[in-house]
Amino acid sequence: MTPVLVRRNLAHAGPAPRADLGARARDWSEIQERMLVPLYEAVHERLDVGPGTRLLSLGCGSGLALVMAASAGAAFTGVEPASPARLALARERLLGENTGTRARADVRLTDRLPAAAADRPGGQPSAYTAITAFEPIGRVAGDAEELAGTLAAATPLARRGAPVVLVSWGPPERCATTAVLRVAARAADQDRGTVRLRPAVRDDLENVARRAGLRPDGSGRVACPFGYADLDSALKGLLSTGLFDAAVAATDQAQVDKEVTEALHPYLRPDGTVWMPNVFRYLIARTP
Repeated sequence: MTPVLVRRNLAHAGPAPRADLGARARDWSEIQERMLVPLYEAVHERLDVGPGTRLLSLGCGSGLALVMAASAGAAFTGVEPASPARLALARERLLGENTGTRARADVRLTDRLPAAAADRPGGQPSAYTAITAFEPIGRVAGDAEELAGTLAAATPLARRGAPVVLVSWGPPERCATTAVLRVAARAADQDRGTVRLRPAVRDDLENVARRAGLRPDGSGRVACPFGYADLDSALKGLLSTGLFDAAVAATDQAQVDKEVTEALHPYLRPDGTVWMPNVFRYLIARTP
């Protein structure tokens, strides 16, 4: 089987802005990624991630979910092709000095899907027992189709009946961040050459699962509020997602910064912190 790149990544909603990509990856790692911890916890608990788990993580980013899986004793392969800077941070977290995983042969981080069993953690011949794709779909045109293609390439590496977790944004009325993302949509609409943002669609995840040849088998919703120390942290965190890249390409960085900051003001609390309630939905599907 030829190695297949996992192309889908939250950081690739459009052309990369002029800002330093390494700094933006660090903003993701230090500010934004932790907002999804409740989602990671809920999914890991539902899958009973532990010493017997051999996990394939698609779009692993800077590796926070894998840190949690490693602490539970799971073996894993993390795949992150779209952001070398995020992958470097994941390696720093999981394979650096004094991490407790440096000597483990069952931890692997790569920029492409494993081609064969020999490329799995520790060269183990056993198939993966679970697959996760934590990057939420439902905001960028074409993200559902891209995820379906990625899953179709990845699922042959998992054992029969293995759980595959897909994630989407919740209903717009349950996600305060939707109002801020309208800034990106308005600006991107000025440039027909940029990637379009789109509204969430009911049954998105079920449609993706079926397109990838998977069988839906349960779902859940998790509250993941976005909380920031101040407006500056909120701006850095949100821009690190990549969802505003098309807006920056269509206008300029200063204009997007100004409009996003203005859109955040309704969520600014008296103590200077920013708080935006959000809900994410996950689907558990099964490999054939």
